[in-house]
Amino acid sequence: MTGTQSVDRAADLLRLVVQADAAPSYSELVAASGLARSTVSRLLGALERGGLVEREGAGYRGGRLFADYAARFDRVDELARVAHVHLEDVAAGTGETVNLAIARGSRVVHVDQVEARYVIGSVNWVGIDVPSHCSSLGKVLLAWGAVRRPAGRLEVRTPSSVATHADLDAELDRTRERGYALTRGELEEGLDGVAVPVRGVEGAVVAALGVSGPTFRIGARHAEVAELLRTAATGVERDLRARRRLLAQHPGRPGNNSARASVGSSEQT
Repeated sequence: MTGTQSVDRAADLLRLVVQADAAPSYSELVAASGLARSTVSRLLGALERGGLVEREGAGYRGGRLFADYAARFDRVDELARVAHVHLEDVAAGTGETVNLAIARGSRVVHVDQVEARYVIGSVNWVGIDVPSHCSSLGKVLLAWGAVRRPAGRLEVRTPSSVATHADLDAELDRTRERGYALTRGELEEGLDGVAVPVRGVEGAVVAALGVSGPTFRIGARHAEVAELLRTAATGVERDLRARRRLLAQHPGRPGNNSARASVGSSEQT
């Protein structure tokens, strides 16, 4: 049996497990798959070691990886719902585009945005691929170890872009020292960004909250914008803790969907 055949047969077994109304037994999987008992035993063992299936009594069900995957997106959805009202507050206070982003591997992924009230500087970042070192949101996630560092030569978008890993190290040190990240024309000339970290219930940085806009509007307001963002990030963190306490006290209570979040899959400035 080739490697591809093994993968295909393991996938077929996994499909039988996750689509079954009740946890199918080993014998039921042998019968449904039409595979030899030894093959089913070997494939189930590999799937179990990989966390894709686990035993439930005499049968098998989807493994912990499915729960981990679902929980990750549940946390993102929870974060976006809780944070949205705070993004709106920052947008009202600055008039600029406000973004919330998380890390996925080496990517900085946009999960919510409130657009600027100005025509100039109102940009929809959904679907735009931005290097993390050219992004204030990305610098926050890099500085606090939430996103993987870019490998190899750094992409240079403008003459102001961070061009070397030594310069990036120094920039991330400055970001941690002052508590917020800045970009000054590093992605596009004339475009600035300010971003702060957002910590989850356990205390680790789980997201970045930022403002982007033309240099002529926010170039002299970096510290002011950072303070507004800090206040908003504190509000998000407080509301996340309160929501977790509420859910712990009332586990059957449905989530609060009053805040509408625009959850997307994009790179972010």
